Amino acid sequence: MFTPETFKFLRELRRHNQREWFEANKSRYESLVRTPALEFIEAMAPVLATFAPKFRADARKMGGSLMRVYRDTRFAFDKTPYKTNIGIQFRHVRGKDVHAPGLYVHIAEDDDCFFGAGCWHPEADALLKIRQAIAETPKRWFAVRDDKTFARHWTLGGESLQRQPRGFAANHVAIEDLRRKDFIALASLSADEVTSRHFVTLTGQRFSEAAPLMRFLCGALDVAF
Repeated sequence: MFTPETFKFLRELRRHNQREWFEANKSRYESLVRTPALEFIEAMAPVLATFAPKFRADARKMGGSLMRVYRDTRFAFDKTPYKTNIGIQFRHVRGKDVHAPGLYVHIAEDDDCFFGAGCWHPEADALLKIRQAIAETPKRWFAVRDDKTFARHWTLGGESLQRQPRGFAANHVAIEDLRRKDFIALASLSADEVTSRHFVTLTGQRFSEAAPLMRFLCGALDVAF
């Protein structure tokens, strides 16, 4: 699947992030990035089916689990046209975009790789439902957040409000988590692990460790896990 040549291509793309260079090296993108990514996604389908059957491993070239290489530069200060990382999201079957509950793999140069799980920038209605679930069942949330198996490799991250969200008490026992704007967790990943023949197995192990978090979030959003 992925090889050291994949990372070499990503480094070169960062240095030559121009349409002319990309078009001249498109065959390398296909062989070093897109093809191994789609092979990885396809290999993950039966793995996810064992513990997260509602999360899709969609190995289409476009519109599936592999995120597009083209950047949306319409409102960005940075006008470089291409992403210099590989983003793969195994999204819930009810999800429409990257804000839905998902399991994520981020592959980038300089060992800037990681696993992700949860809801990133959920829409206002979804965010409220998650906060309400935490506020109403804080012990259940703490059991998920502080689970030893989960906490061994995963750390909650993302953005938070400075103050308590409207409608929630400032002295609530879970106020630090209620202030979160993202309900995501991150786990470390190295380039050596990405290029290992055990990468699919490792990914399955990490994602299975995050299953209690995903189950909680799916329950809060009234979708099946």
